[in-house]
Amino acid sequence: MAVVRNFVLFLIISLHNASSNVPSSYYEWAEPDTRTISSQSSNPRRQLSLQRVNALRRVMEENGVQAYIIPTADAHNSQYIAESDARREWISGLSGSSGTALVTPDEALVWTDGRYFTQFYLQVNTTVWGLMRQGTDLSIQTWLERNMAPNSVVGLDPTTYTRTAWSPLYNALSRANVTLRAIEDNLVDIARSRINEPAPPRPNKPLLGLNTTYTGRRASDKVSDLVSELRDKSVSALVLTALDDIAYTLNVRGSDIPYNPVFFAYLIIRTDLNNIILFWGNGVLSSDIVQHFSTENVVVIVRPYSDVFDYIRSMTNELPEGSTIWLPTGASHAIHSTAETNGKFNIITSISPVALMKCVKNDVELQGFRSAHIKDGLAVVRFLRWVHQEVDTGVNVTEIDVVNKLNELRSEEFGYCGPSFATIAGAGENGAVIHYKPSTEGDQRVIRKEDMLLVDSGGQYLDGTTDITRTRHMSSPTDMQRLTFTRVMKGFISLATVVFPKGTTGNILETLARKSLWDVGLNYAHGTGHGVGHFLNVHEGPSGIGSALMANDPGIVPGMIFSDEPGYYEVGEYGIRHEDLVEVIEMNRQANHIFAESIVGNFSGAGAVAFRSLTLVPHHTAILDVNLLSDDEIRYLNTYHARVLETLGPILLQRNLTDDHAWLEAECAPILRSAAILIKTAPILVFVLSIINVTFN
Repeated sequence: MAVVRNFVLFLIISLHNASSNVPSSYYEWAEPDTRTISSQSSNPRRQLSLQRVNALRRVMEENGVQAYIIPTADAHNSQYIAESDARREWISGLSGSSGTALVTPDEALVWTDGRYFTQFYLQVNTTVWGLMRQGTDLSIQTWLERNMAPNSVVGLDPTTYTRTAWSPLYNALSRANVTLRAIEDNLVDIARSRINEPAPPRPNKPLLGLNTTYTGRRASDKVSDLVSELRDKSVSALVLTALDDIAYTLNVRGSDIPYNPVFFAYLIIRTDLNNIILFWGNGVLSSDIVQHFSTENVVVIVRPYSDVFDYIRSMTNELPEGSTIWLPTGASHAIHSTAETNGKFNIITSISPVALMKCVKNDVELQGFRSAHIKDGLAVVRFLRWVHQEVDTGVNVTEIDVVNKLNELRSEEFGYCGPSFATIAGAGENGAVIHYKPSTEGDQRVIRKEDMLLVDSGGQYLDGTTDITRTRHMSSPTDMQRLTFTRVMKGFISLATVVFPKGTTGNILETLARKSLWDVGLNYAHGTGHGVGHFLNVHEGPSGIGSALMANDPGIVPGMIFSDEPGYYEVGEYGIRHEDLVEVIEMNRQANHIFAESIVGNFSGAGAVAFRSLTLVPHHTAILDVNLLSDDEIRYLNTYHARVLETLGPILLQRNLTDDHAWLEAECAPILRSAAILIKTAPILVFVLSIINVTFN
């Protein structure tokens, strides 16, 4: 008995408060928010840089342009972009996910944020390009105001700038007697052709129709609701430009952009002719998509993707004077200018009605999310057991091995269509890089036993989209790692269990996830929760859980899906993030929630709502400090882990994955307080140690 007692006492540790080293830059979400450029197009040889810039300068001179702006953007205001739109990277060489380039006859500058300052000097020819640090140096607008001569011209592709971004820049330059000119033919694309480096063709991959088994609603029903709303507002035409809005409306998916099951298209819904016009590819649909639309009871007129501007011009000539056209806030300046051609129309510029429709999932979509998370949970559990086994036995496992193994295991699940974003697999110091993505090139970081390993990954399934982060220590954490791991967990649970009035906006809730870190002077530099699409974009607006109120946020209501992902990052050492996707549920005494029995009201009739986790993967509770956890927090974890084991355990046994089941059973064992420490082990040993605790006390 003394031996056991000494063992128990040996596990007791002391924790020491430490100050935080939070990066100054703020990242909206923890996952990469734009596409990661593939290795074949990134890192152009530095000696090509001057040749490319000079090619652009010659084209600028031919067009009477003294400065040309090259944003990281496409014509649909997409977060992720295709290779064909990666112009800023081609011209500058910087492969980061964010930045804007500016070229003049004498200057070549790149504006980017703190994530890419070091990367800039590694990838970019600094004899040609200068770095402009966002938040420190002059903004691009201020630089142009101060450096452009009167009567000079700044050129910009109007499809790559939204009207909301164009207008303030145009007005500011006008005050400086500088013209901002919309140039339809992208000058970078012309320069590329001149030096025999043409841009890749715009993707136009086969489409996939989703039936109501997955969507829960026919496309015709969605269109009918939209038409009713348009008529209520006396709108003659709605122009949809966001790719996920179009995919959702038509119950069609694609693969034109990495990680996002969308396709390049525009969609116009007219109420005067009851017409639905899709601008896609060459205007010819495959027989299976034609049949899909027939099954969906929707008649779609299809025209080539490039016809959209000519069609809008002709439409404005057809509609009676005083008609109203609805253009979403994310529509490009080019779309707005085309719709304004004859000036006889009213233009509504507000959030797309589809964005508000698709952020509240129907019952079939919600069930699909639950199904997808069971499959995803099985894959991630198997991965976690594998990575611990490999590292424990001395096998060299790299971060890229983690990426590949997760994709391999997910691909064994029915309906898997690929990752939902570039997997973040950060070992040790790399885990502290919030948007880190391991590279297949160069030296590979091996995961060591002394490492904290942060893995943020997700999958696209036919029935739903997943996004999960689990942080594991491969052996024994330091005191500071244990403290920060636990405090991040406290914030995660605080948000996961909150009960709040229906319609509350996410910014009001976010402090809950930060408070435990704030209590000891720590913080993290990214948002806490984003909306998630149903087999669509992993980042979906207009709702979110961040420090600021998101534009057009309609408030949180049942049926929405969010991430819950607080973190902590010690630069140069390690990173921690806990993330589940959660479903918004009605909250009452019958709800499946640890606080359900305590409910006595519904906010005076406003309605009470809460979150319920969709994610089904155990947390690494062995490295928690129980002294920091409340009884309710322990109850939450024990209840959650019981549900994980109850859901996934039988499936693992049915598949004869006994090693994975044994690992999961141990990871889901309940947390007990004993001698003021955490004991987490197999059920029989938990029972034995509880008896020991009673004896000692």
